[in-house]
Amino acid sequence: MNVFPVSNSTLSPAHLGRFVEKRYFPGQPIECRILKTGISDTYLISTAAGSYIFRVYSFQWRTFTEISEELRLLAHLQENGIAVSYPIADIENTFIHAFAAPEGERYGVLFSFAEGKKVLNFDTGTHYQVGSLMARMHLQTENFALTRITYTEKELLVDSLAQLGRFLPAETDEMQYMKTVQAYLLDELKNADHDQLRKGAVHLDIWFDNMNITDDGRITFFDFDFCGNGWLCLDMAYYVLQIHSTEKDEPEQLRKTEAFYKGYESVTRISEEEKRLIPMLGVCMYFFYLGIQSQRYDNWSNVFLNEIYLKRFINLLLKKYFDYHQLGSKAVS
Repeated sequence: MNVFPVSNSTLSPAHLGRFVEKRYFPGQPIECRILKTGISDTYLISTAAGSYIFRVYSFQWRTFTEISEELRLLAHLQENGIAVSYPIADIENTFIHAFAAPEGERYGVLFSFAEGKKVLNFDTGTHYQVGSLMARMHLQTENFALTRITYTEKELLVDSLAQLGRFLPAETDEMQYMKTVQAYLLDELKNADHDQLRKGAVHLDIWFDNMNITDDGRITFFDFDFCGNGWLCLDMAYYVLQIHSTEKDEPEQLRKTEAFYKGYESVTRISEEEKRLIPMLGVCMYFFYLGIQSQRYDNWSNVFLNEIYLKRFINLLLKKYFDYHQLGSKAVS
């Protein structure tokens, strides 16, 4: 029987489990089940000794070199005492495996399991600890270059808006607004004091969904799939943006944001220019992830992305955040 070509598949957890058992835990019973599919597919591996995560990268999403660089960053962080979910080699000391999926070659990696659980809304003390952990991570990633994407204005604002244009018509009020905000942000970032902006490897996706917290308060970061080179304050910008999005009580939101900053600066200083740019970079992150949602429409975001969703996202999240920080009052009215 001829098999019709596919653009995206889901590897069988039963067969993946047998692969993992053979390559990592020979002779030991294991269970493999899907945690989630999406930008990449995540499987939970359960053994008698503990749990692990197996990630199968989507077809043509990350190259072998890009994945290798992600793993190099994680190994560097683990070796320097940063709590991250780190890659694990098989019995032949292989970290990255290739699978002949119907759509083409896909890669897979086994990671340690981040102990604890995801918590949507947590107290100021935990935000302080997140700030401290992020700062300690940044001490290790400053000037740590990756052979991966460098996040510049082009990647954050220009390419993302081009992707969004596939789904939001140019004549809509929302797209016109996005173009005006884009012009404002491009000008601000071009004229920023780059000497005050620390550079290095960034996570770019630190929020409640990519960290686990134990009952005694230990925090572990995971999912470095978007890691690349850029300003370290991009990580802070995205995290502060998420506090604003998830904490609806404004006084509590301010307390938690302040606690995060205090935790960070208990380890290392945030420059005045970084502080000034963080709200703007938060808006840039909204642009970037709208672009990712548009880019991955075929095999991820199509269950929710449409013109109504995009208009609501822009008006209720992006514009609200932009206005809250009183950005570009003269440029955007």
